[in-house]
Amino acid sequence: MDDCIDWALSGRCIVYPTSTLPALGCIPDSISLDELYEIKQRSDDAPVSLGVASLDQARELVEVPADVEQILTAFPEGSLTIVLRPHVIMDSRLGGGGVAVRVVSNPIAKALLLKTGPLTATSANHSGDEPLLDCKEAAISLSTSEFTVKAVEGVCEGGAPSTLIAWHTVCNTPESKGIEVIREGKVSSEEVFAWWKKRI
Repeated sequence: MDDCIDWALSGRCIVYPTSTLPALGCIPDSISLDELYEIKQRSDDAPVSLGVASLDQARELVEVPADVEQILTAFPEGSLTIVLRPHVIMDSRLGGGGVAVRVVSNPIAKALLLKTGPLTATSANHSGDEPLLDCKEAAISLSTSEFTVKAVEGVCEGGAPSTLIAWHTVCNTPESKGIEVIREGKVSSEEVFAWWKKRI
């Protein structure tokens, strides 16, 4: 893993395992994102999420209200990705004023992110292609003569992605108390809103 840590910290792209699919990771700076978007063949107007090892790590980049900690505790770790307000507006490819953050559950990913800090957590495939489950195979499929993508070894389980939620702090105004399920995944919209209704 040390080789991949150094590669990521140098601004290059790596593939690492999550509880669902292999993730294509780079540090959240503009030059690294340039490479990731070219490798993934992704449109610049489609933001990517960030994987973090813990909420404490997330707090370095985004505002984490107490109710975010509560919902993450209520559902399986890694099953939710939540769009939160950053302390400073970030690259638009990370969402600008609303950054999607996922606390990973895969122990290999946690160990990696503790060393690198937050990394992008978009699926490790060309946009529109079916994702592979083996991290090494995914890295090979994304590597070109111009860009080498390295892999942390691991085979993922596949299945539904994490459920993506826009938190009330990024919906309309900071005073808004509504949340929005942007993408349904491991946790259904019904489960999310049932939890929310109990809270309010």
